[in-house]
Amino acid sequence: MAPQNAFYAQSGGVTAVINASACGVIETARANRGRIGKVYAGRNGIIGALTEDLIDTSKESAAAIAQLRYTPSGAFGSCRYKLKSLEANRREYERLIEVFKAHDIGYFFYNGGGDSADTCYKVSQLSESLGYPIQAIHVPKTVDNDLPITDNCPGFGSVAKYVAISTLEASFDVRSMAKTSTKVFVLEVMGRHAGWIAAAGGLVEDHGIPVIVLFPEIEFDRDKFLARVDTLVKKHGYCSVVVSEGCHHPDGTFLAEQGTKDAFGHAQLGGAAPVVAGMIRDGLKLKFHWAVADYLQRAARHVASKTDVKQSYEVGAAAVKLALKGHNAVMPTIDRVGDKPYKYRIGMAQLSDVANKEKFMPRGFITADGFGITEKCKRYLRPLIQGEDPPKYRDGLPVYATLKNVAVAKKLPAFG
Repeated sequence: MAPQNAFYAQSGGVTAVINASACGVIETARANRGRIGKVYAGRNGIIGALTEDLIDTSKESAAAIAQLRYTPSGAFGSCRYKLKSLEANRREYERLIEVFKAHDIGYFFYNGGGDSADTCYKVSQLSESLGYPIQAIHVPKTVDNDLPITDNCPGFGSVAKYVAISTLEASFDVRSMAKTSTKVFVLEVMGRHAGWIAAAGGLVEDHGIPVIVLFPEIEFDRDKFLARVDTLVKKHGYCSVVVSEGCHHPDGTFLAEQGTKDAFGHAQLGGAAPVVAGMIRDGLKLKFHWAVADYLQRAARHVASKTDVKQSYEVGAAAVKLALKGHNAVMPTIDRVGDKPYKYRIGMAQLSDVANKEKFMPRGFITADGFGITEKCKRYLRPLIQGEDPPKYRDGLPVYATLKNVAVAKKLPAFG
């Protein structure tokens, strides 16, 4: 009997290293051809499964797959789409089974964050609910670093490195201009409910930079914030502010809330930096500049953390190995076992303990005044941004892979 095929898909916001996980999945599956057949990738995530829009990764050369390790973004396309419960939308699950049956798919690898873990968990229950055997393994990924159980999330180390470097470099710029021009630089970073990314900006303090970090975990107090800015500018002549997009007022409203929702039903954010900058202008009459890191922070493969690239590949490879051992409804984790030297091992968590749960910054990682990070937090962050693993360059630009993404012939009627 021929081995069953695997389905792999990317979900949610992509990262600088999610393709390293794809590389890990595909290369490990290829190394186990006697037990896993082809790896089909979903074009644009789970939507590719629902619409039977599958990509045959066996059409890609070994060199092209290896190059994914150095390529940012999602090579197969991602999506923001959350499956409803079986009771609420049985038709979607029945469609998944139809597609899996038609293409002899027995393994499901879903690469994403918290909402993706939920989708993966629901798919893992198909064998029990609808009588189709499928092993579903979640491959962790999220720049927000908010998945529980795992010490850190693949994708986070690289965005943390980018934010720390950008804060440092922009602060040097402000420092040089502060005497007669800009006194405050404000950088907005991602992080809806958890301030992990913003925390990375606090690492520049060790380089002599006066910095304020605004976390979602700490209610924003305008008067205290302005007082802190005033103190730092008077002392140093300038300061930098790193604000998480999820920073909010005591009543829970986001500084950056636009009044709209994204595809997952979350409040659409964007604009905390100009709001904070406006407070500095109106309250302190200081000259400022602000920037929003936005896609740049999660696409910056050129300064990706070597630690992050390595771990991203390893969880992809581990997902396949867990499936081959017969596991279902699980996620490979990164378990820290030492700081000096930094050591970790790849573990495993049950998806029932991961789906729809968030990990926030511990209060002990945030200074007592709520505007910085503690030494304990720095010890946590430093290993995750260590090392460089740059892509090759040609004519001054990185060489990134663009796959052929050959479609698998459809066997079913259209789903609609």
